[in-house]
Amino acid sequence: MDNVAVFDSPGKGRGLKATKEFWAGDVIFSESSLAAVVFDSLAERICHSCFRRQDKLQRCGQCKFAHYCDRTCQRAGWSEHKQECGAIKAYGKAPNENIRLVARIMWRVDKEGSVVSDMQLTVLDELEDHITDMQEEELKEFKVDIHNFLDYWPRNSKQHTIDVISHVFGVINCNGFTVSDQRGLQAVGVGLFPNLCLVNHDCWPNCTVILNHGKIELRALGKIAEGEELTVSYVDYMNVSEERQRLLKTQYFFDCTCENCKNRTKDDLKMAGREVDGVKPSNEQVKEATDYCFEMLDKMEKARLNGDYHEVVKICRECIEKTEPILADTHIYLLRMWSTLSEVQAYLQYFDDAAEYARKMVEGYMKLYHPNNAALGMAAMRAGVTHWQAGLIEVGHGMICKAYAILMVTHGPTHPITKDLEAMRMQTEMELRMFKQNEYVYHSMREAALKNKPMAMMHEPKSVDEGIKNLFHRRK
Repeated sequence: MDNVAVFDSPGKGRGLKATKEFWAGDVIFSESSLAAVVFDSLAERICHSCFRRQDKLQRCGQCKFAHYCDRTCQRAGWSEHKQECGAIKAYGKAPNENIRLVARIMWRVDKEGSVVSDMQLTVLDELEDHITDMQEEELKEFKVDIHNFLDYWPRNSKQHTIDVISHVFGVINCNGFTVSDQRGLQAVGVGLFPNLCLVNHDCWPNCTVILNHGKIELRALGKIAEGEELTVSYVDYMNVSEERQRLLKTQYFFDCTCENCKNRTKDDLKMAGREVDGVKPSNEQVKEATDYCFEMLDKMEKARLNGDYHEVVKICRECIEKTEPILADTHIYLLRMWSTLSEVQAYLQYFDDAAEYARKMVEGYMKLYHPNNAALGMAAMRAGVTHWQAGLIEVGHGMICKAYAILMVTHGPTHPITKDLEAMRMQTEMELRMFKQNEYVYHSMREAALKNKPMAMMHEPKSVDEGIKNLFHRRK
């Protein structure tokens, strides 16, 4: 950990600063988890050792709860699962993910001590738990978890005071980090990474965090000077300052005073009206369209949760038809509508329609996000694939190249999703050359190839709040 140093960050408490200069894409540090667990909802579909998604998993013969790819993964995960296995058998069922994570952390610390690695910069006792900041409702759930933990914790394990147990629950509540599957596309679990806990928030950060081959990597988004504080964003920038501040206060218990929040940077763009030939709509028209869009987003999300995708399309179309002439192409509610409609139409295999809205979404994102923001990269990748599916090879290749350039910074060349993108980039580059030589031959060959190998269905559309936008795990 020669690249960073712990220091007292003004108004924030402890933080990390760079001890040398970094450039975009540099890995500042990587870190293994102190402990990690699979989400309750995915316990039978994700390997509990390597966190890969597999169609067929082998179940632990003892506790019947843990699942593994094969015996190799089971043996690799046994040191973490051994005590958990006995506790689940004795308890009669697996407790929730928070209890399982706290137990794994405490078993490891009891066995190895508070410092489990030479690279560790802080210990569990030094991390904030924010218990005193919790609201009454959250405290009730918190106490239920502690009560159930005490029933689950084996009598033959080292016994701890309520204060110690409460502290660990508080730490994971505000410092848990989402663990993704092997391709980095889906959140599948939660873990605790002590060094990462020291990296403070900024709404326009100089670093990003990704999970790569089982370890988190803190990566530079641009040039970072020696002595500069290292920051990541805990919330999505695609919210206005007031909403980001509210989320940060509610979820992480601090008031954000970053430059973007103080200056309300880009808030005007995010809630702007559309200007046509120098003429802008009135403030009343913009407010009315904004309120309508917000209301329709709620209806759309309910239809999506019910799996009624044709209703989602109907709601999106109705909303876009009414608000697109009034709201700017950077208005965040309109962007959410475009994003959802493009994803659902791609899932339903209406690729021309999906491509149009994906392009609008990316163009809007480019005016708002940091040029190396991972969410922008993932959106460009989705738009590129959608354009390729629609047979729009020139735009598709351009989008995929843009996505590749961003993800080389945010994810790096060894990440599985970057490797996928590299393969896509080479494929679309070859197709683009063919297209430029003879459009008719290209489309004929493409049509024949698609007939022989029908397009696979896209993954079901996710919530607008899901995806890679917020990797810091918070209990809902």
